[in-house]
Amino acid sequence: MAVIRSCVRFRPADVPYAVGAYITGAYWFTASTSFANPAVTLARALTDTFAGIRPADVPGFIAAKPAGAIAAAALFAWLLRSQPEVKMEQVK
Repeated sequence: MAVIRSCVRFRPADVPYAVGAYITGAYWFTASTSFANPAVTLARALTDTFAGIRPADVPGFIAAKPAGAIAAAALFAWLLRSQPEVKMEQVK
């Protein structure tokens, strides 16, 4: 959401490219790409493969998702807040 919101504000024509680049980067360069879906997190807790997750860690993963979303929303609301308009007579 931060990528989309930032692009819409500063470079609206580049939104499709920015989203594609973000998804590509997240998929290729992070180890936890498939943990984004809570159902996949639960399923991986039931596997015995290298891509699994310890069942004891599942609640932490699932609790961290909304906490991270709230923190990111607050950060980007602050970063992308509206700036007060400057009138020309204030610039002189």
